[in-house]
Amino acid sequence: MLTNEESRGGGEASQQTIDIYSNTEALALLQPPHPHATTTILRESSPAAVMDLVTGAMGNLAPKLYQLLQGEYELQKGVRKKLEFLDQELESIKPALDQVAQVPWDQHHTQVKVWARQMREASYDIEDLLDTFLVRVQGSEPVDQSKLKRALKKMGGLFGKAKARRDISSAIEDIKKQLQEVADRRDRYKIDEIVAKPADTSAIDPRLEAMYKEVTQLIGIDKSRGELLSMLSSPQGNEVSHEKMKIVSVVGVGGLGKTTLAKAVYDELKSQFDCGAFVPVGRNPDVKKVLRDILIDLDNKEFREPKYDILDVRQLINELKDFLQSKRYFIVIDDVWETRYWKKIELALVENDRGSIVIKTTRKSEVATGVIYQLRPLSDDDSKMLLFTRLFDGGGERPANLPAEACEKIMRKCDGVPLAIITMASMLVGKKTEDWLAVCDSPGFYRGNDGQQAHDTEWILSLSYYDLPMHLKTCLLYLSVYPEDYSIRKDRLIWRWIAEGFVEMKTGTSLFQLGEEYFNQLVNRSMIQAVWEEEDEGGDIFACQVHDMVLDLVRGLSYEENFVTISNDDKVTSPSGNKVRRLAHQNRVMKQLTQQEDDTGMARVRSLVACRCDIGSWVLHPSFKLLRVLALEGCNCEEGWQGLKHLGDLLHLRYLGLQGAYGIYELPEEIGKLKFLQTLDLDGSGIRVLPFGVCQLTQLVCLRGGSRACAPDGLLKKLTSLEELRICIDNLNHESKRQFVKALGNLSELRVLSINSIRGFLEETVLSDLAQSLGNLHKLQRLSLSYGYKTPRISPPSVEWDRVVLSQHLQSLIVESVALRRLPSWISPARLPSLCYLDLKVDNIDEAGLRAVGGLPQLRRLDLSTPRPWFLSSGSTASVVIAGDGFFQKLRHCRFSGWMVQFVVNEDSACVPFSLWNGKQQGALAAFGSSTEDESSSRSVPPTVVPNLQDLEFHVPVRALYKDGNGSCHSLGLHCLPSLRRVKVYVDCEGASPDEVEKVEAELRHEAQLHPNSLMLHLQRLNEDAPADSTDQIGDKSKDGDDLCEEEEEEEGEVSSAGDEVIATELGADPTSA
Repeated sequence: MLTNEESRGGGEASQQTIDIYSNTEALALLQPPHPHATTTILRESSPAAVMDLVTGAMGNLAPKLYQLLQGEYELQKGVRKKLEFLDQELESIKPALDQVAQVPWDQHHTQVKVWARQMREASYDIEDLLDTFLVRVQGSEPVDQSKLKRALKKMGGLFGKAKARRDISSAIEDIKKQLQEVADRRDRYKIDEIVAKPADTSAIDPRLEAMYKEVTQLIGIDKSRGELLSMLSSPQGNEVSHEKMKIVSVVGVGGLGKTTLAKAVYDELKSQFDCGAFVPVGRNPDVKKVLRDILIDLDNKEFREPKYDILDVRQLINELKDFLQSKRYFIVIDDVWETRYWKKIELALVENDRGSIVIKTTRKSEVATGVIYQLRPLSDDDSKMLLFTRLFDGGGERPANLPAEACEKIMRKCDGVPLAIITMASMLVGKKTEDWLAVCDSPGFYRGNDGQQAHDTEWILSLSYYDLPMHLKTCLLYLSVYPEDYSIRKDRLIWRWIAEGFVEMKTGTSLFQLGEEYFNQLVNRSMIQAVWEEEDEGGDIFACQVHDMVLDLVRGLSYEENFVTISNDDKVTSPSGNKVRRLAHQNRVMKQLTQQEDDTGMARVRSLVACRCDIGSWVLHPSFKLLRVLALEGCNCEEGWQGLKHLGDLLHLRYLGLQGAYGIYELPEEIGKLKFLQTLDLDGSGIRVLPFGVCQLTQLVCLRGGSRACAPDGLLKKLTSLEELRICIDNLNHESKRQFVKALGNLSELRVLSINSIRGFLEETVLSDLAQSLGNLHKLQRLSLSYGYKTPRISPPSVEWDRVVLSQHLQSLIVESVALRRLPSWISPARLPSLCYLDLKVDNIDEAGLRAVGGLPQLRRLDLSTPRPWFLSSGSTASVVIAGDGFFQKLRHCRFSGWMVQFVVNEDSACVPFSLWNGKQQGALAAFGSSTEDESSSRSVPPTVVPNLQDLEFHVPVRALYKDGNGSCHSLGLHCLPSLRRVKVYVDCEGASPDEVEKVEAELRHEAQLHPNSLMLHLQRLNEDAPADSTDQIGDKSKDGDDLCEEEEEEEGEVSSAGDEVIATELGADPTSA
């Protein structure tokens, strides 16, 4: 039986901490004897603890109490002894809470749950109390020692009204008694000891990429895809252009693969339509956003214009109707939950007798309309294939020693639901097969053969959740702050985890690297779905999404344990009237807090996150003084919004994110007061100049000013802890730029550096200083030097870029603000063994340069551009080189801007000459002339080169090609590229006749048709008197584009002939010989 005291939920600490926030006089008088010592202690002690769901802030209390009593505070008699005892008590309580967290919450006795909640809530209140003291004394000026003693006596008020006259020692004694009471309750409740399981590997499981690519899209999908395609096909003999619009609803339980099926059919058919869109809806959609997303998918370039942001639902429906009126379209509306939302979307779908198709996926039969396709579970054979492919390196074969009984139980439990199978398999990876039966024998595993797939899938997800280590549980539950179908940027999520205290420090490893390990573990366990930089999973993981069934699970747990409070309407609720610790606004119009909301615990909010909200005139409430995280992501606010006027009062703030927050144009100068701020993310906001106060944020580790936020003078003098820096330096004068780039050399922890110069190029002396500083950044992984709309100068001879020594950890290198005369010598496999992405502007690509680039072992994306014609040297000569097989082995995406490419099959050799030509040197046209060999024989068994290349982009200078009458695009050798899917060609029409242009385009179409993959060919004309854009879809690939990369808008007349240069490289031997 619980006593009244025990059932209150927070204990004494939660009832008696109100005075701390008003007792500013006492706090202002307190300070450590050496201000810098406090900063050092804080950095060493605070991150070592970790915050989690069950233990709350317990792990942080002992280090902070120890820090509080350093220096002058040691004069208190007996304090150290009490502190040591308190530390022991905290150490004994935290393992018990860890053990509670290892058991599914619904299996605990009510008393155990109450005890854990009381301890967690008390820990939050105590940490808030200690942090408030610590941030007040941080950096204060020295004070009179007599005032210090008076202030110490007033510290009793921080712990309760009855203790107002006691000193700090007595306050600690009270905490000690409270924790002893908690320990006594633990003994009375007799909490069972459960040993936590170790975490899995931290690297991304290599089998997972194959699973996403080859399993969920292929295993068991052939039959359902064929059936759905049959339903969508036109009756034999019917003219497609005169058919009525067809609506098909795909219905099935969550996790059954409705989205996967719809996406497979969409990808297969969309090339047959004028336009297409694939848009998720979800349970509580913003209809305006859904309509806007449809428009963007239909025409990305047109409907991304800012003018469409301000349209309401009615106006967006009218825009859609107008756009679709004369087009044959294919639209997929994914995951529709409510008929009322569907009816609004349906208003925009035009019936124009052109054979358009609309697919709707839903788990509710009452929402289904039109022709209904009921998706069935996987067959037993397909289910086993999916399970074993996830478990055993994608082979799909079951080893002989697998426990048959366990496999059969798993199959019955998963009941053919792909999400359940993948989740179960991910949990079993790495476990001994003899432990599989233990999983099957877990309470609740077998519920009989009642066909309740949704219930069983939820149970499997819950089982996988409780199999997670404690720190991963906490990180996963935090994802409930995001809306459904939200693409969560990996790096931003990790910085948030760090700010919340979820990432535990390890010696020799940065917190961000540890956060990446956490992220990878969640991907490996299939609790989150990876979003790759490239659509074919060839790039890095840059974001994640959460399946709605997993999101249901974590939201339920977060709500029950008061971990996150979600507000997606006009109500903010928390269980049992608890204090709100983390508040997430989603897809709503934000309003000011009512007095009632403020009185019921909103002042204890530690994290405030708003996603896709209309902020309007909302102002950050002045009572939110305990905020650690403030993130306004993708929000709109009124012009000249002043909602951050209290920002300087948020002394606890660790993370400030305003990414994509329109209408925010400036930060208050008081931001310099936020001494604990670690991350400042302004990417996509309207802020153009950072206030000088940012220069005072000495604990800042991540500064993202985006491409336009300009650095204040002297920014880097004190920001020596930076790991990530993205900034614009246009506003700095020449000398300030030099000082800035010199200071970069002192940032020894820097991993990511992006410098933007929108108004033009960087001066010679600045580039020289920059080259020297880059040699000091030994941990650098990503480097980007970008310019705006002006053309960069070719690097002058005095800038010795060949002497630059870049980090061997470099993975991405983008240099747009410097046009190099040639490829530097440090572009080599030995110097850059980890480089995955290379983007350079280079005047001259010679034999050695091309061989070096081709030998980069990890290169997956290459973008080489020629500078503007008027900067080119005129002395370039043609060269032909012999290179070997093994070049560009991992390359997936390749762009040669200003160059034409050709692969020439040699009948007498397995080598294939790889040629680049910029349209000037006519003597090199032999490589680009008509083929005299028998075409059918040469294409029968083509040699394989650049085996993983999927996207290729290049230029064709038409006039130069046909100048002597012997040029042709008839034999580009694209059939030698076995993985090629998409080709984009810029057809330069300058000086060419219409017949010549049409001939080139016809030859390119013919080349695409002959490729075994039925290439998607995109043709874009340049330098045409009347600009035209022609897009051809060959076979069943997509119409638009999936272009290989985001590109700048081509300026009129930008691309024409590009110098006298031809390079031919034979692909055939060993790149290491280069």
